[in-house]
Parts: sequence; C-alpha cells; structure tokens
Amino acid sequence: MAGMARLSISLSWLCLKVTSAAADQGAVTRLTDSPLAGGALLETAAGLLLILVLIIGLGWLARRYGKLPTAGKGMVRILGGVSLGPRERAVVLQVGEARVLVGVAPGRVQTLHVLGTGRASSMPDGAEVFSRQLEGQLDRDSR
Repeated sequence: MAGMARLSISLSWLCLKVTSAAADQGAVTRLTDSPLAGGALLETAAGLLLILVLIIGLGWLARRYGKLPTAGKGMVRILGGVSLGPRERAVVLQVGEARVLVGVAPGRVQTLHVLGTGRASSMPDGAEVFSRQLEGQLDRDSR
C-alpha cells in the first residue's frame, strides 16, 4: 500500500507541474482574456476531467492490486460462517488439516466444536463409503 501512496503522490506532483507550466506559458495571453471566456472554461473543464480520470484510475488500481499476497501463506482460512444474532457469528475455520467451529461475539472467540481433519470428515457416512468405492474403481481403471 505504501507503493500506491508513493505513486499517487508522484502523479499528483506531475499534474501540478504540468498545469503550472501550462499556466506560466499561457499567462501572458490570458491577461487580456475574460475568466469566463470559452477557452478558459474549456481548459478548466479539461483539467477537472483529467483529475477525475486519475482519481478513478488510482481507485481501480488500488482495488485491483491492493490485495497482493503477503510473503508467507497463513495456516488459518475461513471456510464459512453464519450470523446467529446482531453481533454473534458461528465460523468454520481450517487450521492446517483440522476444521474448527468457533463462536465469535464482541470481545470473545470460543471454540464450539472440532470437526476433524481432511475432506472425508465433513461427509456423511454414505458419502464416505461412496467416495472410497469411486476412488478404488478409478484406481483400478487407471491401471
């Protein structure tokens, strides 16, 4: 995010330099012109449009690239959750291979249940049996 801030400051400085150089160059010719003349209004509108485009573009870049992965990948992932009240939630976390159901309330996180490890622990008994039979059949067919 610090890189985005530096980029924003650099672009702002560049816009300021470009507009001040254009203002210095055209200052002599604009002394006699009215501030409400068509050319002055058109220049102002173009400058404002350029600034709006820069703001929108920087916002898009920040949203698109602001969530860059960190150096290490964490061991805790949120698999899902459900709201139990206005300020309480039940959340399923995966910590390494284990899945844990935790209750989250203001100022408190409590383990409610340890669901087990791996993919098969979340399947009902019939689905486990079918999964093993299907994997066995696929292994035999691949030989």
